[in-house]
Amino acid sequence: MASLKDMRVRIASTKATQKITKAMQMVAASKLRRAQSAAEAARPYAEKMDAVISNIATAAAGSPGAPVLLAGTGRDQVHLLLVCTGERGLSGAFNSSIVRLARERAHALMNQGKQVKLFCVGRKGYEQLRRTFESQIVEHLDLRAVRQLGFANAEDIAQRVLARFEAGEFDVCTLFYSNFKSVISQVPTAQQIIPLVVEAPAANGGARTSYEYEPEEDEILTRLLPRNLAVQIFRALLENNASFYGAQMTAMDNATRNAGEMIRKQTLIYNRTRQAMITKELIEIISGAEAV
Repeated sequence: MASLKDMRVRIASTKATQKITKAMQMVAASKLRRAQSAAEAARPYAEKMDAVISNIATAAAGSPGAPVLLAGTGRDQVHLLLVCTGERGLSGAFNSSIVRLARERAHALMNQGKQVKLFCVGRKGYEQLRRTFESQIVEHLDLRAVRQLGFANAEDIAQRVLARFEAGEFDVCTLFYSNFKSVISQVPTAQQIIPLVVEAPAANGGARTSYEYEPEEDEILTRLLPRNLAVQIFRALLENNASFYGAQMTAMDNATRNAGEMIRKQTLIYNRTRQAMITKELIEIISGAEAV
């Protein structure tokens, strides 16, 4: 049985841990507001970009000069999984849920006889995936030195992906990230970005609005698709950032509550043990006095 001193040290250690988790919760809550605002501000632009490209792509459907980013290579053999995770832990299941989704997709593709390559953005995803797919990781980008995510970071990632695509290293690219819903809800998401999956524009009263483009649709798409790739990656990075702080805030809140419960239980055990020892000493003193 632990001595009273050991119990006091354990209680003090738990209280110190509780102070740390409480401070981390407050920091995460502060950073979450800014990260959530940035993610929500990026959504309308990314969604409108999708709508514009969908309209233009529908008009250019079947054109022999359609950009390869839209039409694809005509093959479906080599898949690049662009997995975006956090740089730090202490965020519950945030990183592992994204990695789990990417791992399941990789195993499903390999079972179909496809070749899988991985591009890891973020230290935590890389550390988990290299245990199983170390030989298949073609690139790893660490963003720990980036204090505030900007569009330049997404452009850099997009250019690296495009360079590999133009070199014929893969046929299909899928982006993995966590979509921020709320502080307690972050949804792991897989989005195919090469070739772009185009949804048919919504019809208005049964007829789709027709536009005439200058220059031609193919030329517009050739310039717009690479930028859209960077926009979608930037949106994913911002969604991930907000999801990370939301998950960390929830995890640290749970840790703080658990520490409080542990302190209560440890204090109760300490008091009971101390009371038992005092009672034992009193009995010994009384017994000694009676013996005299």
